[in-house]
Amino acid sequence: MSSFPDVVVNRSSPVPLYHQVAEQLERAIRDGELLPGDRIANEVVLADRLGLSRPTLRQAIQSLVDQGLVVRKRGVGTLVVHAPIRRTVELTSLNDDLLRAGRQPSTVVLDLQLQPAPDAISEHLKIVAGTPVWRLDRLRRVAGRPLAVMRNYVPGQVADLGAVDLSATGLYEHFRSAGIHLRVAHQTISARKADAEEARLLEGTAGDPLLTMQRTSFDDQGRAVEFGTHLYRPDLYAFETTLVDR
Repeated sequence: MSSFPDVVVNRSSPVPLYHQVAEQLERAIRDGELLPGDRIANEVVLADRLGLSRPTLRQAIQSLVDQGLVVRKRGVGTLVVHAPIRRTVELTSLNDDLLRAGRQPSTVVLDLQLQPAPDAISEHLKIVAGTPVWRLDRLRRVAGRPLAVMRNYVPGQVADLGAVDLSATGLYEHFRSAGIHLRVAHQTISARKADAEEARLLEGTAGDPLLTMQRTSFDDQGRAVEFGTHLYRPDLYAFETTLVDR
């Protein structure tokens, strides 16, 4: 069954007609008026209903496709998908941000082990190579869909991760409960292609693009308490920043 919210276009407005339509459809998706799996009426029907040209409607729908809000499927039509999770660049965890956005994340702990810190990891954590560190690998899901593969290293002297149910408790949540107060982090955001194992976990294909984030977090004593390398599906996830002129 096709869905379409009430859309009003103002032909006297300087805002392009396609943008007016796309903006109202985007709002309907983000507000939950259009739900994941809903099929949007085809462009011919919409153009007739709104008195607009087909190219105008096509441009509006393409704008939503480009944002990852809808997908076009041959023989099916245009379907609403989950709105991408937009995360502000601040010192919070993915789990915290998802809960704050009203999402219900689930976590699978893929691996947890105490091991000697490799040279590269010891440099990030400002510790001597070989110092015991916890290596924690997790898969984070939202609404049943894989969103991120996360690897974190935590010095053994900072926290005992073996005593925590990390499938039910976020890492930063555990830090807070243990009296560890994060104050600053150094972070790098980039992109690369998924390998076969990453693609399998994220239900994609080897070679798919991934967003990457590396972060070293420090507490109020100046200790490096964790180093993380996270991989995100770019169709479901985005970082947001606010830029200010000096």
